[in-house]
Amino acid sequence: MKIVRYASQSGPVLGRLDGQAITPFQGVADVQALLSNVVQASGAAVPLESVRLLAPIVPQRNVFCVGWNYLKHYDESKGKREGQEVELPERPTFFSKLPTTVVGPRDSVPLHEAYTAKLDWEVELAVVIGKEGRDIAEADALGHVFGYTVANDLSARDLQRAHGAQWFKGKSLDATCPMGPVLVTADEIGDPQNLALGCEVNGARMQHGHTRNQIFSVARVIAELSQGLTLLPGDVILTGTPEGIGAARQPPVFLADGDVMECWVEGIGALRNVVRAGLRYAE
Repeated sequence: MKIVRYASQSGPVLGRLDGQAITPFQGVADVQALLSNVVQASGAAVPLESVRLLAPIVPQRNVFCVGWNYLKHYDESKGKREGQEVELPERPTFFSKLPTTVVGPRDSVPLHEAYTAKLDWEVELAVVIGKEGRDIAEADALGHVFGYTVANDLSARDLQRAHGAQWFKGKSLDATCPMGPVLVTADEIGDPQNLALGCEVNGARMQHGHTRNQIFSVARVIAELSQGLTLLPGDVILTGTPEGIGAARQPPVFLADGDVMECWVEGIGALRNVVRAGLRYAE
């Protein structure tokens, strides 16, 4: 099943996408409510082209993220460009983004030029947890997944260095996590380690990778994150980005006013977000 969330005069609506038509879930406005209720999509169909899509889910607590989860991305950065010099981690490197970073798949996003001169792109496969768990075994981890979507972990590289070499501030500027366009349930994806993904900026390929090249699989990430930490239905985990970030290019390339980012994951869809100077929030 493909799930979308869209704006209406009465507020956000959640629906099932079939082709180019959306069938709303009656009385359910977010994925968290859907996870706790058995609800059938039964409303009058709405044409996809007639609505403004929102992020399919906005987590109720921080977005969990994984750094350096593709070997070539680790090699291109070596930690130096983010204020650290580290060996390849033997366990996943975790950080988080605030829920206020999450915006829709077609929204214009702020350049944040007052705070950063080095805004960068990162396409990622995002995982949505559907079943609560703590100390989850790796063999059982995918059974806790409700579905998958696409995310762009926009990152202020200079702020990642400026605050004690920890990444939270540089990753958490408002409206720096476009997500969507759909949430695809786990049964339709099958193996999350068999998905191509990529990012284009102004039509030029910047990233092209494959989840089979993740250092830590989705199952391993869930298992490690859940050690002593309860994962809740509706939690979102970004599973890392492949090589091709702007900061690692020679010379480095960063986003500018008017740049168009298109981030995609095979079997899910694509984000298309325009960067705008002068914006405070997504539009």
